[in-house]
Amino acid sequence: MTGNFVIECVKRRLEINVKFIMAKVKVYTTPTCTYCVVLKKYFEEKGVEYEEVDVSEDEEAQKRMIEKTNQMGVPVVEIGEEEKFIVGFDKEKINQELNL
Repeated sequence: MTGNFVIECVKRRLEINVKFIMAKVKVYTTPTCTYCVVLKKYFEEKGVEYEEVDVSEDEEAQKRMIEKTNQMGVPVVEIGEEEKFIVGFDKEKINQELNL
């Protein structure tokens, strides 16, 4: 391997890590949602910091979630400033968006 190749690999990994660190993650949940519990446990295992929003208690958040996703079910994961939404515990999409 050349020195430039190694430097480019390190730069790329740093870019991925910075994106992961900077991505704000919000999880829309309800207290009775089994998949919400599984999702939160997964995030904790992976060290993902997130804000939990209980849509059974927060009507404004519930309206926003439904408006953005056209879905009433939870969990819903909102990632970053671009407002990317993932409906359900879709591990593949979550891993892709957060580079896990």
